[in-house]
Amino acid sequence: MNHSRTQELRLIVTGGGTGGHTYPALTAVNTLRKRLEAEGGALNVLWVGAANSLEERVAAANGIAFESVEVGKVRRAANPLRMLSRENLRDMANVPRGVVQARRLITDFAPNVVLATGGYVAVPVGLGAAMCRRPLVVHEQTVRLGLANKVLARRAARVAVSSPSSTELLPDDVRDRAVITGNPVRPEVLRGRADRAAQALGFDGHDPSLPTVYVTGGAQGSVQINGTVRDLLPWLLTRANVVHQCGAANLEALREASRELAPELRGRYHVTDFVGPELPDLLALADVVISRSGAGTIAELTALGKAAALIPLATSAGDEQRHNARHLQEAGAAVALLDEVDAERLRRAVEPLLADPELRRRMADSARELGRPDAADRLVDVVLAAARF
Repeated sequence: MNHSRTQELRLIVTGGGTGGHTYPALTAVNTLRKRLEAEGGALNVLWVGAANSLEERVAAANGIAFESVEVGKVRRAANPLRMLSRENLRDMANVPRGVVQARRLITDFAPNVVLATGGYVAVPVGLGAAMCRRPLVVHEQTVRLGLANKVLARRAARVAVSSPSSTELLPDDVRDRAVITGNPVRPEVLRGRADRAAQALGFDGHDPSLPTVYVTGGAQGSVQINGTVRDLLPWLLTRANVVHQCGAANLEALREASRELAPELRGRYHVTDFVGPELPDLLALADVVISRSGAGTIAELTALGKAAALIPLATSAGDEQRHNARHLQEAGAAVALLDEVDAERLRRAVEPLLADPELRRRMADSARELGRPDAADRLVDVVLAAARF
């Protein structure tokens, strides 16, 4: 789409609750702003989310104007009758209030386009956009469709999906509006340099002759992953360097456990509560990643082409993480611990990868084939095509 040199695009972005919905939205906003500014235009963006939420903090940290609306959260249950709980009924009553608030914000802001990246907050804003006849672009990060996006797909001008198999899950009358974009990955993640990683981390005992394993359970860490890896450390450290991002609550216990290791092994173990700006370099260095299998993690691992052992979070919405992990395993792009998780099962999963560099390379290549490092640009193309000037 050609924009005049003074063109301002007005965007409302909504989505949040978790990083999986929030960070792709932020990456899309930053990519869109850069694209417009390169063309002599400008972006005026308003983020609409839940009050006191991750998305509110992310918007503030990135200088993006923010407004909140009421949100109705549905607590899922296998038994449909259980879903008629007092909490669900109370929260569902928030949805009409949220829609009224969203309509008012949309009328006042008059966006050219609305981008919804999922989460409960996307529902009132997406419905408000449809009522105000503003073009709505829905982006789905997971292989399956989230609950919010199922509600909004029929009202969307375009539905951007991260995987070709997602289009088959859309209602028949929506499939012609589906575009495969992939899931936006922060551009800095793609620019890491392996040769800087050990120094950036302060990892003095790193042995360059051995492969490096990066263990992460997400920003807060994972008790399950931390405990399993701790039990495996004496075996793992004879074969690899290990960088273990464990979350603040688990740091001291893992440091204590590492003191019991033989000195020559202890030097090859670097445990930290959080990995910040050095993450791109660490990912570039890592030969094998042990992690959860959320949509954002999968997008990064495949965009970079990384061999991985995936331990899905059993309580993820709609069992999404298990589905993601199985999808990668079937494509030869990861090994997945889909059932019970313990040190012995993890050892069996990673041993062939550490022993055989060629197997690691083949898995990394298979992961890269699934990756879409240009997903943010593809999503921006869809947003610009839908925008009404």
